[in-house]
Amino acid sequence: MLQLDIHPTGRHFLQIPGPSPVPDRILRAMSLPTIDHRGPEFGTLGLKVLGGIKQIFKTKHPVAIYPASGTGAWEAALANTLSPGDHVLMYETGHFASLWQKMATRLGLSTEFLALAGTDEHLPNAPSWRRGVQAELIEARLRKDTEKKIKAVCVVHNETSTGVTSDIASVRKAIDAAGHPALLMVDSISGLASADFRHDEWGVDVTISGSQKGLMLPPGISFNALSPRALEVSKTAKLPRAFWAWDEIVEMNKDGYWPYTPNTNLLYGLSESLDMILGEGLDNVFARHQRWGAGVRAAVNAWGLPIQCADPAVYSPVLTGVITPEGVDADALRRLIHQRFDLSLGTGLGKLKGRMFRMGHLGDSNDLTLVAMVAGVEMGMKLSGIKLAGSGVQAAMDHFANHAAAPVGLQKAA
Repeated sequence: MLQLDIHPTGRHFLQIPGPSPVPDRILRAMSLPTIDHRGPEFGTLGLKVLGGIKQIFKTKHPVAIYPASGTGAWEAALANTLSPGDHVLMYETGHFASLWQKMATRLGLSTEFLALAGTDEHLPNAPSWRRGVQAELIEARLRKDTEKKIKAVCVVHNETSTGVTSDIASVRKAIDAAGHPALLMVDSISGLASADFRHDEWGVDVTISGSQKGLMLPPGISFNALSPRALEVSKTAKLPRAFWAWDEIVEMNKDGYWPYTPNTNLLYGLSESLDMILGEGLDNVFARHQRWGAGVRAAVNAWGLPIQCADPAVYSPVLTGVITPEGVDADALRRLIHQRFDLSLGTGLGKLKGRMFRMGHLGDSNDLTLVAMVAGVEMGMKLSGIKLAGSGVQAAMDHFANHAAAPVGLQKAA
């Protein structure tokens, strides 16, 4: 039987696109004694995290916090706004968009899945999984819906399975240009606190997110950021919900409490996470992730391997997917790298299984962390007999050396 915690020296390199490494500060915060979730101290904690998370979503409106995974927040978004048989337009950008569509179908909704047609020399079975949401396709479909049967448009902001970050503002513009009343729901589970996201400005009705990505927390908290229109629609929606219902949560949140037992110690961690992210400044956080992504992509380009995302305009700052050469089992490569170098990489999901691996560059990382990740991958590929065009390690080092990070912490201390 495999033993737990089998990392005898050094730290395990957790370079998957989430859960991301949890900073020591957050782990220490989570070790505080559990308190009475109906007492005054908890109310103070609740109000703090509820106020802070609004700043992360860039919203002035309520954010529901659940003791659940992002999958739970998907269900909450659908259950609070829709009725059985409602028609929902969804866009296929990857594995997680597909899972959300599957959930909607299981909930009794009528789903329509848009996708970019065509072929791709590297992944002929998944051309739409290499590009972002095409807003013009959404606009064209909504214009055809003259009876306004489509009740919601659901898209993924940062598709973790593919390394694609879609333009959400363009989706809102498409809905408005079509003059359509459909709600806009966005999954930003992996994008929030790593890639720029603006719930209010972009006219999103429900944004779904989770704790284990850019917020640098363990799994176990999820979110619904709500618009006033979404809250109004929820009053007449007919899908059954009890635990997920917004009305009781929003009402009790006014005083910093929940209608059920919340995950107190994870909320301690969330409080610390908010201090770290807002203390650094969201714009600095976004710039840091963009810089990291560019450095890792420089390594992939030096290797001469295709990047899963085929459109540089929508490269994800959170992760980079790498397509392995024909005949190379990407999962076997990942296993070798894990065994030899104690480095975890993301697997290919769905249509991409065995054809690519994913390198996470988010959250509690730095330049040296990412150079080490690149080195582990490069050594693993050489051990696997993959012929590389050049040194990705050198390319990453050159990028980080020539594109210095802004000394945010030093500036504050001066």
